[in-house]
Amino acid sequence: MTTVGTSQADPSPSSPSQPPATTAWPVLPRPAPPGPRERWRRAAAHYGPVLATYGVLKLAGFAVFMYLLDAAGDFREKHPRFGGGEHTWDVLGSWDGWWYQQIVLHGYDPALEPVPGATGMITLKGNSAAFFPLYPALMKLVSAVTGLGPYGAGMTVSIVFSFVAALGIHAVTARLGGRRAGLVAVGLWAVWPGSGAEWAVYSESVYTALAAWACYAVMTRRWLTAGLLTFTAGLARPTAVTLVAALAVAGLLAVWRRRETWRRPLLAVAIAPLGVFGYLGWVGYRMGDWNGYSKLQDGAWAHKFDYGRHTLDVLTSVAVGRSDYHFAMPFEDMIGVGVVLLVPVLTVLLVRLRPPVVLVVYTVLSYLMVMGTQQYFGNVSRYLLPLFPLFVPLALAMRRLRWPSLATVLGTAALASGSYAGYALFELGVP
Repeated sequence: MTTVGTSQADPSPSSPSQPPATTAWPVLPRPAPPGPRERWRRAAAHYGPVLATYGVLKLAGFAVFMYLLDAAGDFREKHPRFGGGEHTWDVLGSWDGWWYQQIVLHGYDPALEPVPGATGMITLKGNSAAFFPLYPALMKLVSAVTGLGPYGAGMTVSIVFSFVAALGIHAVTARLGGRRAGLVAVGLWAVWPGSGAEWAVYSESVYTALAAWACYAVMTRRWLTAGLLTFTAGLARPTAVTLVAALAVAGLLAVWRRRETWRRPLLAVAIAPLGVFGYLGWVGYRMGDWNGYSKLQDGAWAHKFDYGRHTLDVLTSVAVGRSDYHFAMPFEDMIGVGVVLLVPVLTVLLVRLRPPVVLVVYTVLSYLMVMGTQQYFGNVSRYLLPLFPLFVPLALAMRRLRWPSLATVLGTAALASGSYAGYALFELGVP
């Protein structure tokens, strides 16, 4: 019997005579990397608000400062070295700024030269070796590249690094409390007491920028970067020893808690102090006295570590309305007293947030170093300016304000800063 319509069946997919069928997925092309325009757009979106916040607030305070200088006119009767000049902006290159410009023009010649017949607190002639080399080196570099003179180069370096510091302060604070808190901290950096030195021929902006980014590098476990930044900060200011100590504590704790292998943190700790101690050693060698830097500061500027005796004298005198202490400058000293009393409060609030240990150690040691030193007391508002971690608790509290309220608070402080952070520093005191 013949079967009609039969056909051979298709092989089963599971037939061992043929491999199993596979599903062909389309291969998606990799996304193209962003072009230059897109990268600029992203950078502007990320960094633009930070730079704008700092720039607008700082410019407002700077304008008020210039207006007050012109309105009072006292600077026209002062020596260009000591808060005077032909134009208002010349004041920004006086005091320490004069010394930095001399270094750019003539270099260093470390020496301990006695003042003939001197028997008081000042027994040595001032010498440029008291001023650390990084800032004048940057001034000289900018001058060579741009053709600007020492004053213009110094202002350029300070202004550029003040924005670099703002970015670093934002990075640290935003990591702890978000971008809004970071913007508030940047605003506080613009209006803080002593902030008049940020846009002047002074090294505060350079040092603060390096300190902020060094702390951020520690927080993000970039140990070698932190070590190099701390090394560089040590060439900017002697107070970098506190940053060295903060890095050392953070690195050793990381190794002890086994969060890191020992190599990178300990290498960073080894690199960090070479800047500050290298310069101090060079000065001592050139002077023929390994304690030469300290002797120069004491004999030429009456700056010495006295374990807080002078600070206590000022605080107890100002509290009862007296000014019978060394280097009394009433208005500037009142601002200094306010800052000195505010720092412990903010430090307690900072510690309660349990931030990374590098921020706490850096803040506490910097404060103790300033408080334990005999100096022009009114200058503490400038000396404490690099303590940017103090902005963190305030920024976290103020971030709850709406933008109009924040603008009113910071804007008012910016306008007032032209007086308390600028004019008081350069004209009513000695910065």
